[in-house]
Amino acid sequence: MKQINNIFIGKRFFMLLWVVIALFCISFAFKSLFLISVFLTFAVFSLLLLDLLWIYSKWVMVQALRKTSQLLSLNDDNHVEIVTRNLSNRKWTVEVIDELPFQLQNRDFLLKYSLAAYENKVLKYVIKPLSRGVYDFGNINLFIQSPLKLIQRRIVVETQQSVPVYPSIIQMKKFELYTFSKISSLYGIKKMRRIGHSYEFEQIRNYVRGDDVRQINWKSTARNQKLMINQHEDEKSQPIYHVIDKSRTMLLPFEGLSLLDYSINSALVTSNVALKKSDKVGLLTFSDVIGTAIKAERKVGQLNQLLEALYNQKERNLEANYELMYHSVNRLVKTRSLLFLYTNFESTYSMKRVLPILKRLNKQHLLVVIFFENTAILDMSNKDAVDLKGIYTQIVAEQTIHEKKIIVNELHNAGIQTVYTRPQDLSLQTLNKYLELKSRGLI
Repeated sequence: MKQINNIFIGKRFFMLLWVVIALFCISFAFKSLFLISVFLTFAVFSLLLLDLLWIYSKWVMVQALRKTSQLLSLNDDNHVEIVTRNLSNRKWTVEVIDELPFQLQNRDFLLKYSLAAYENKVLKYVIKPLSRGVYDFGNINLFIQSPLKLIQRRIVVETQQSVPVYPSIIQMKKFELYTFSKISSLYGIKKMRRIGHSYEFEQIRNYVRGDDVRQINWKSTARNQKLMINQHEDEKSQPIYHVIDKSRTMLLPFEGLSLLDYSINSALVTSNVALKKSDKVGLLTFSDVIGTAIKAERKVGQLNQLLEALYNQKERNLEANYELMYHSVNRLVKTRSLLFLYTNFESTYSMKRVLPILKRLNKQHLLVVIFFENTAILDMSNKDAVDLKGIYTQIVAEQTIHEKKIIVNELHNAGIQTVYTRPQDLSLQTLNKYLELKSRGLI
């Protein structure tokens, strides 16, 4: 019974069967075609039996193996390979159906190819997970066909495996490469000149055009008979905290990914670069309750601890408690630090309600409020209105966009740094803000 369940009739057999039926119908008018129809019927079913014996012979020896990375990256193209091997001396037509995780919602996955005798073939496809968690892959189903292609035989290869989807490690490595390479400007990362004097002395070097003339070392200049300048290095071990709002407002999806997951990816990218620049990085998540609290450190394993904490974050469909967040920051952060607050304001009322708390935080620390541009409303405002409903929708969208700009101005007037960005550009804009504040010596 198990073997019968693995047998599937091919389209070619049904096409031949329809030809036989048509000949039988025509034979009512032309009796000479009746014997031909009987002969063709016998031939078709003989070929069917031959094909069945062929694909169930000892020569059918096809293997398959799935290869994936140990960790998948959220909202990135992750490559998966299926390695197939033909251990027989015959050529087969193979269709592969991989049982993908249910989170991908892919119901039409199919790879079709031919496998020559003793050939190994690597099939590659791409998946893009849009939620964190464990993704369970099922079996690999191989549908084998002989050159006759009348019957398919299914071979089930048991390759169940579970792969966790973590915040975007691919994005983290990419931005690390761009930040510390000479081609960073091609990808939108701004390398800014350092200004100010809060840097540790490094060396005395020759003056080049563009250097700050206030840093000229006149004694060394007199000795060497050429302009010499003091060079300083960035201050290190500055504490940086990512404060992430996990409340209802962060559940809005854009291109399949929630604002919370965009924030988690951005926090990982910025944390990695900050640790590479010898700064300390910590984490605080909150909603109606406090989630994770990690003190800013620069120890070995700090990035892995942050990665695990970000992976395990769960959203809560409740309002954020900013008062609780403020007291938690006071307990966790003992020195002046850079705080990246990931949140979302959809109205001036919601911003003004928490503005006194943000002002108090900004007095004690350097606060950067990060919130999001609603790209769906922006697209709506750019559409041409063709009727009264369209005009009304466009006006409401423009009012919403204007309200967001008012929020930005209110925060600037309060002396609070802001990053107002599209969700897709969040990692880049946050990283640029960190490099800007670092170059200005504000942290």
